[in-house]
Parts: sequence; structure tokens; C-alpha cells
Amino acid sequence: MDQVNRRWWERLRGSAAAWRAGLAGRSRPAWPRRPAWSRLPRTRKGRRRAVQGAMALCVVALLPATWLFVTTDSKIGSVADAPRARVAMVFGAGLWKGEPSPYLAHRLDAAAELYRAGRIEVVLVTGDNSREEYDEPDAMRAYLKKHGVPDRRIVSDYAGFDTWDSCVRAKKIFGVDRAVLISQGFHIRRAVALCDAAGVSSYGVGVDAVHDATWYYGGAREVFAAGKAALDAAFHPDPRFLGPRERGVERALASGR
Repeated sequence: MDQVNRRWWERLRGSAAAWRAGLAGRSRPAWPRRPAWSRLPRTRKGRRRAVQGAMALCVVALLPATWLFVTTDSKIGSVADAPRARVAMVFGAGLWKGEPSPYLAHRLDAAAELYRAGRIEVVLVTGDNSREEYDEPDAMRAYLKKHGVPDRRIVSDYAGFDTWDSCVRAKKIFGVDRAVLISQGFHIRRAVALCDAAGVSSYGVGVDAVHDATWYYGGAREVFAAGKAALDAAFHPDPRFLGPRERGVERALASGR
């Protein structure tokens, strides 16, 4: 190697060494530390405790749902199984362009079928009418009238904002002591348990439903709603709106078919 090339090579090696030395002396960027709760335990004992804690949380979360299944198992059936009762309750399930949603229509169809068969005398429709442009009970009433239930045999509860409110109001406002409840299978157990807790002896009719996205959402939602139901049944909170006693069910039962 001639002298010129040797000098060039030595300069190149010197520059590389200086570059590496600069990197070695440069401090690494400070990455944010993960919070302590998100770090996996380092010891086998710690990991075992973490797994046990996760399992305990799952058990606690599923206890309310288990309570619903155990307490209502003998009180759920189909339209054909429903006992004779003077009053049936249909819970609201949303409107589409002012008309009952398909899920709500299935509930109302079951109520109309029970009425035509002479198994019930009065239908109490309970739903949300918190806004002027949204009126579940009137839409439910109109649907039932189209399917053979006389208007005088339909009673509307305009403040059934959730299941607990509907059950408490059925007892305290409308004087219902016993009723057949109508809803989809994923909701009917909670309805029966809450109405029983509110003082309404009930039997639940779980109507069929297409297993679409709404059905799966409803089933998943019930896992969380079961927790609120357990609290409602334990502490009996007042409904959002109670109001004075109404004689609508009493007058409807007194009228002829």
C-alpha cells in the first residue's frame, strides 16, 4: 500500500473510532417507565398471586349473573308455557323511525298472542317518553291495536326508563301484584328478578330473536347490567320518576273484552 493510500486509510479508521467513542459517551433517551401495576411479577410466587387475583375478579364479576340464573330458572318459559295472568308487562326496546324495532315488535307479538288466546286480560306497556319526539309507549299501543288488542285493554307507563323503574312503577303506581313479563331471552331473567324484588310476582316469557349483532350486544351488556340489578334488588332505590298512583290497570281490568 503506497503512502497516500495508507494515510487515507488511517484517517478513515480514526474517524470511525471517534464516531464510536461519541456514541458510547452519548446518553440513551429516557423511555417512560411502565406503571407498576402493568408489570408482570418477576417471581413465580408473584405470578401465581396475579393469576389468582385475576380469577377472583372474574368470579366476583360473574356472581350477579349467576344469581339471576339461579333465582329465575323455574320462572322462565315460552308463550306456550305462560300461566294465565290478568296483566302482562312488555318492556320497551327502542323505536325505528317512530315504529317499534324488530326486537320490540317480537315482544308485542307475543303479548297480542297471549291476549287473543285469553291467557291475559290487560297489557301494560312500559317504556321511555323522556323526549317529546320519542314515545315508546304510544308506539307500542298503536302496534298492539293493529294486532287485535283493544285500546281499552292497553295501559301505558311513560316513565319506564329502565327495568327497575318499570317494575317499581308497576307495583307502586299501577298496583300490579302479579304479571307475565315479556322480553327477549337475554333480558327476561333480569326483568323477572327485579320485578320479584319490587313486589311483583312474575313469570317471564322469553321471545325468540335473530342472533344478530344486536342480540350479541344485548347478551354481553347483560353481564354488566346484572351487577346493577343486584344493587337495585339489594338497596331498592327510588325510580327516576314516581308520581301519583294511577288507576289505569284497575279500569282496564274492569272493562269487558
